[in-house]
Amino acid sequence: MDVRKRYERYIWIVLLYAIVVILWGAMVRATGSGAGCGDHWPLCNGEVVPRAPEVETIIELSHRITSGLLLFMIGWMTYRAFVLYPKGDIVRKGAVATLIFVIIEALIGAMLVIFELVAHNASLTRAFSMAAHLVNTLLLLAAITLTGLWARGVAAPVFHTHKRLVAWTVVGALMMMLLGASGGIAALGDTLFPDTSFVDGLYKDLDPTTNLLLRLRVAHPAIAVGTGFLMVIIAQLFRNTFPSPQITRTANIVIGAYVAQLVLGTVNMMLLAPIPLQIFHLLLSDIIWIAFVVLIGLGFAKTEPSVQGSPA
Repeated sequence: MDVRKRYERYIWIVLLYAIVVILWGAMVRATGSGAGCGDHWPLCNGEVVPRAPEVETIIELSHRITSGLLLFMIGWMTYRAFVLYPKGDIVRKGAVATLIFVIIEALIGAMLVIFELVAHNASLTRAFSMAAHLVNTLLLLAAITLTGLWARGVAAPVFHTHKRLVAWTVVGALMMMLLGASGGIAALGDTLFPDTSFVDGLYKDLDPTTNLLLRLRVAHPAIAVGTGFLMVIIAQLFRNTFPSPQITRTANIVIGAYVAQLVLGTVNMMLLAPIPLQIFHLLLSDIIWIAFVVLIGLGFAKTEPSVQGSPA
């Protein structure tokens, strides 16, 4: 097998592993295990390997280990990009961007621990830190996905020929990031202030005396619906502007997955956000975002992609 083909497959493995790490991070938050290692970083409770660790410590430590492995994998991915591709190649640029975002991810995670913005901390500082964490996570997934596309042979993007569609795409990407950030805040509110019933949750959302995290989470469903309509419009614009089987297939994935996400989100609220549904909700969010990024990468490619089938 060609060495560049192996490299491309490695990138998709990194993407899949990154999703696993992200989902495990959500498990850390949902189980309140963020303080499992105390306020120590990179050590865990002042030790490299804690003795007689509690369940929360095991969950938090395992997340740190898997995150560290992701950093190593992306470091290797970046190194190989410089070995296999010439100076100025778009694959090099994508790999470097990926490395930057994963380093920022690690730094934000360390900050959350060191400043004790974990466990039962219900401050706005924690909420906005988590929102920033989630936005950077989306940028990380986008960088990995685009690097994989470019390694596969999809040309570098050109935006000046479709300025109207670029504007729609930018708005869509920003709305997706806002949706992710609001979803993180909503999930944090669900974890810190669990509801006893759906009606109880609605009462808390509308009660001006409740914690601000609960009053903020009501914005998430509204943003989700608005973003859904926007995704349908953008997907249709891509289908009309770049008529090809790949674009049509990817646009259908974006729309179909988003409809499923709206249904799942509704069920999640009705069932008071059980942890398994929270994790699956996040997984579907990542899938939608990755499909949206693939749509952008394929649509704005300078030349017609010389690949067959769907890169996703």
